[in-house]
Amino acid sequence: MFDRIGVIFRKELTDHLRDRRTIITSLFYPLMGPLIVLLVFTVLGQSVAQRTERALELPVAGAENAPALVAFLKQHNVVVQPAPADPQSVVRAGDLDTVLVIQPGFANSFAAEQPAAVQLLQDNSRSSSNVTVERARKLLEQFNEQVAAGRLQTRGVAPQVVQVLAVEDVDLATSQSRGASFLNLLPYFIIFAVFSGGAGLAVDMTAGERERGSLEPLLLNPVPRRDVLLGKLLLVLLVTLVLVAETVLAFGLILNVVPLGTMFGVPLSFSPLALAKIYLLTLPMIVLASSMQMIVAAVTRGPKEAQSYLQLIPLVPALPGLVLAFLPIKPALWAMAIPTFGQQLLINQLMRGEAVSALNVLASTLITLLVGALLLRIALRLYTREAIVFGS
Repeated sequence: MFDRIGVIFRKELTDHLRDRRTIITSLFYPLMGPLIVLLVFTVLGQSVAQRTERALELPVAGAENAPALVAFLKQHNVVVQPAPADPQSVVRAGDLDTVLVIQPGFANSFAAEQPAAVQLLQDNSRSSSNVTVERARKLLEQFNEQVAAGRLQTRGVAPQVVQVLAVEDVDLATSQSRGASFLNLLPYFIIFAVFSGGAGLAVDMTAGERERGSLEPLLLNPVPRRDVLLGKLLLVLLVTLVLVAETVLAFGLILNVVPLGTMFGVPLSFSPLALAKIYLLTLPMIVLASSMQMIVAAVTRGPKEAQSYLQLIPLVPALPGLVLAFLPIKPALWAMAIPTFGQQLLINQLMRGEAVSALNVLASTLITLLVGALLLRIALRLYTREAIVFGS
């Protein structure tokens, strides 16, 4: 049995290695996720750094109404600029991040020690302006506190009297978990690689061979069709293992070599042990994904139909990864009963540097392997049918 499976495996591997263009494309495809992360983090990091490090340029309308406020801003290295004639339209169009509008009655209210109205125009739908807006808001809060403290002191009242609470923010997040919050999409790319890595090969070895007329002669050989399927499946597993390893290593190299964390002030790196654990968690999913790909390739009539289905399949298990990026869920035993979802929760834990429960790992692994075995059994039944030759 194993000799026959080995013969089929070597035959398919030899055929696959002849197509160098496909090999190069297959090896490049898993790098797309890490490269996208690198590009996004580089662009965002440079944008945040530019807005944070350079002097704040703040257009002010009605600067003559609040000379004390304008002087305070200039003392804090703010470049006060004249506001455009229609500041609201300019901010709404995205030409300026924010504009400070000082109302005409500011001077009278300020002199009467009444709340003096100012407006900080902003467009919250443009996330690129958040840094500038927050810097301007903090300066206005500092001016407010400074003037309020001065007014209290002139009345012989200590400023601390009006400070009822001394709130101290204590951040309990570890440096690793703070960095992991920037990488919530990493499980999505890993799952996508698991369910798409060997898809093209599975299609070519079944639907493709059927279309070329080489599948029927292969199945007519005195070899059990079970061995034919297992030989083909073994190659799909091998290719997927290599491509997923390439994806994990690419993420590891980018995060450990490229100083992306310095742009955001948080560490973005993973130890080789963490990367190895992440890779091991994907192994049960690779078995499930490969069996599913062989089923789709067997029941479809041709390569085009098979490709159309296999392009959609990675989206289903990858969707929880997108959900976890915006709505973190605490790992629980019930979640481990959902194939691929449990692994994504565990990968998130490893990214945050948290301890992973051995029971959760065992439960998710066994259930995913069980589902993979059931899918493999379905694929074996399909291969024993004569309809496999005609794709019906």
